[in-house]
Amino acid sequence: MLAHAILASAEQAWPPFVLVAGLLLIGAVAADDGLFEALGVRLARTRLGPHSLLLALLALVAVVTAVLNLDTSVVFLTPVLVHAARTRGLDERPFLYGSVFMANSASLLLPGSNLTNLLVLRSDPENGLTYATRMLPAWITACTVTALFLALTFRLQEDRDDHGDLPPLRLGLAAAATIAAAVLVVKLPNAALPVLALGLAVTAARRLRPRLDPRALALLFALTIALGTVARLWHEPADLLNGSGALAAAGIGATASLLINNLPAAVVLSAHAPAHPTALLLGLDLGPNLAVTGSLSAVLWLQAARATNSHASIVTYSRLGIVLVPATLAITLAALFVGN
Repeated sequence: MLAHAILASAEQAWPPFVLVAGLLLIGAVAADDGLFEALGVRLARTRLGPHSLLLALLALVAVVTAVLNLDTSVVFLTPVLVHAARTRGLDERPFLYGSVFMANSASLLLPGSNLTNLLVLRSDPENGLTYATRMLPAWITACTVTALFLALTFRLQEDRDDHGDLPPLRLGLAAAATIAAAVLVVKLPNAALPVLALGLAVTAARRLRPRLDPRALALLFALTIALGTVARLWHEPADLLNGSGALAAAGIGATASLLINNLPAAVVLSAHAPAHPTALLLGLDLGPNLAVTGSLSAVLWLQAARATNSHASIVTYSRLGIVLVPATLAITLAALFVGN
């Protein structure tokens, strides 16, 4: 029984980790090409007002998150948003916190947008396009609520500074690889190996050594298998979910994310097929906006923020999240069930 549980856990875990590794490699090539920075600076140089600029950059985060995974988004776009705010002399806080809040909110759209999606959906036979169509109303709602919350919470007064040359916008290998990865994720039931092959190919073509620590992924993979094995032998989490409605399942996912991080929470809560997988995903994806301990993306965001000498406050993160998360969960759940 133990050996079977270990094998089942490994079978659940390897595709998400392989896919995320491939997406991170492609994201590293896009960042090395200056694609993200060029887009951010061009938006900063437009005639958009302060709040319109914030909303445009949050939309960029949402798109990159959906296509290239939220970890890629927070690592490479957090500096872009901070730089855009400083270029315009704006309060950088909504841009700084918006980069991670929007990444979590926007990670609902595609299976590959968030590692937790892949873990929970591993037994779901529908393809990426069908899933995206079903999740589109929830995704739009979560992104809209998050953007409006940030725009209304912070007052933005501009001290514009447009000096400096625009960085070149290169729509070459990185852009093509990004589009190809999105197509693979949407079209294939398991795009892990093709996306990893694509990521390895484009990094090799650029002779790039991205800052991707395989030891960290290996440690997370081992932890995932261990927790998945325990969850297959311990049926209490599955019984709790099966006895709950959709609203309770979302609440359980959000609470578990807060307590033990959404990655182990996803493994434990999805070892047996949950009764309300979509509602559970809303909790697992949106819940991490309550605290930086809620997801790996928040930890990566902290590192990216500190690299730009930004004051990323854990207390402020939770102070904002305690208002944002209940609102996004409630409204997004309503949109999901009305839309479907």
